[in-house]
Amino acid sequence: MVTDPGTPTLDQLRVFMTVADLGSFAGAARKLGRATSVISYAIANLEAQLGVELLDRSSTRKPQLTEAGRAVLAEARGISTGIDGLRAKVKGLQQGLEAEIHVVADVLLPAARIVNALKGFQKDFPTVALTLHMEALGAVSQLVLDRVATIGISGPLAGEAGIAGIERIGVGSVMLIPVAAPDHPLARSGALDPGEARRHTQLVLTDRSPLTRGVDFGVVSPKTWRLADLGAKHILLKEGVGWGNMPIPMVEEDIAAGRLVRLDLPDRTGGAYRFDAIYRTDAPPGPAGSWLISRLRQQAAGSD
Repeated sequence: MVTDPGTPTLDQLRVFMTVADLGSFAGAARKLGRATSVISYAIANLEAQLGVELLDRSSTRKPQLTEAGRAVLAEARGISTGIDGLRAKVKGLQQGLEAEIHVVADVLLPAARIVNALKGFQKDFPTVALTLHMEALGAVSQLVLDRVATIGISGPLAGEAGIAGIERIGVGSVMLIPVAAPDHPLARSGALDPGEARRHTQLVLTDRSPLTRGVDFGVVSPKTWRLADLGAKHILLKEGVGWGNMPIPMVEEDIAAGRLVRLDLPDRTGGAYRFDAIYRTDAPPGPAGSWLISRLRQQAAGSD
């Protein structure tokens, strides 16, 4: 008759894992500071509770894992890791560490900067869950205002809008340059006359946020295609659909490979696109969030 298995204690599972790791009851007893008979009794109780034999004690001098023992061992390791993670998270909470943070970054922030910051964050704050959103222009500030995100890495437009209740910390900038495909008329024209860019379709990054509705950055042409996705803009530029401003880190390989051409426009376009780390004044970041802002500031200082 099959009966439901009992519920083992965490101590029983750790005794079992130690025996499995060291290959003997005596070795487990020495490591855990217990008598060998106590270790043997714990394993026997565990087997009785689960209703399966975990260790074969008869065929060899050292106990060997049975098929059931190997399956239970894998589950026991998962439980032990989960408990260790739980203890670490609770310890962090006791010290004021956030359980989770939501970050929203401007799509123009170079990917290398995001990767560098998040790798460091993962190493220093392994118990803090992180959610990353990527948005354009005013949508970054909107998510912070709406409390969807704790921290934002925003472009300059939100700052120019003068949003009350938002703290801002400068974290550098990225250079935007006008580019087009090699077969685009602007790329084939050589020296360009003032106003030439206004005769061609400009691909413009936009968003649906009310904070920046109707606000343009670096737009000189009355003919525009507005895109909410920077990746889509990048693809269309390479296909020669239009011209537009792009962050240098995203297009420098395309320029070197001849897939895009940097345009020398007499019109005032491109330039530095400034970033600020932002958060609500009534909801300042905790230790993990503050560390992330500090890392972004260090990146900016290192690039000066």
